[in-house]
Amino acid sequence: MVGANMKAETLKLMEKRSEIEAEMNAIIERLCQPGGPGLSGNLVDSEGFPRSDIDIPVLRADRRRLAELKVDHNDITDKINANIQVLHSARLAPTSSSSEGSGVNDQNAPVINAVASASLQDVVSRDSSSSNDLDVISSIPFAMVDEIADASPAAEDGLQLGDQIVKFGNVKAGDNALQKLASEVQANQGHGIAIVVLRQGALVNITVTPRAWQGRGVLGCHFRII
Repeated sequence: MVGANMKAETLKLMEKRSEIEAEMNAIIERLCQPGGPGLSGNLVDSEGFPRSDIDIPVLRADRRRLAELKVDHNDITDKINANIQVLHSARLAPTSSSSEGSGVNDQNAPVINAVASASLQDVVSRDSSSSNDLDVISSIPFAMVDEIADASPAAEDGLQLGDQIVKFGNVKAGDNALQKLASEVQANQGHGIAIVVLRQGALVNITVTPRAWQGRGVLGCHFRII
């Protein structure tokens, strides 16, 4: 029953993470609406006075809430990843070693492994929109799309505001992620880049092609490292 209980716990965590992501996306949309200051723009004008065209207390509250949600999201993601790794290990554990070391009857061991395997498969199918590898599923998003221009290559190819980047071509979470993202884009101008994003609790595969357009850059979006 350990596998079944962990599966249930993981599914609840995934539901909670989806709720957090929905709230984060709503805040990002409010902050990044036309004329807004974005996630980190100035709240004062060129003369240093508070901007009169925005509700500064509300914007500050939104930014503070977004920071809190980011911490909660990271904590929950860590717990989900840990659970998936445990379920994965239980599925791969040899039947003979577990039965010999504990004295469990060989007829019961396959049942235990079957529960763990079924739990893992249910978690994977719940958390992914395609058959991505387990290492991708358990990866932590390392960047978020916090700005994206209309009619830009990124927008036309399916990237959305609030998408969290799990994999961008050959780039995954790690040191110097922003620099590696820029290098990956520059090295693949005119060529499709396979991207895995986390969107409302589900993994989505997208192919984005960096290319010239009427706006700035070759993607027309901005990534924020998370």
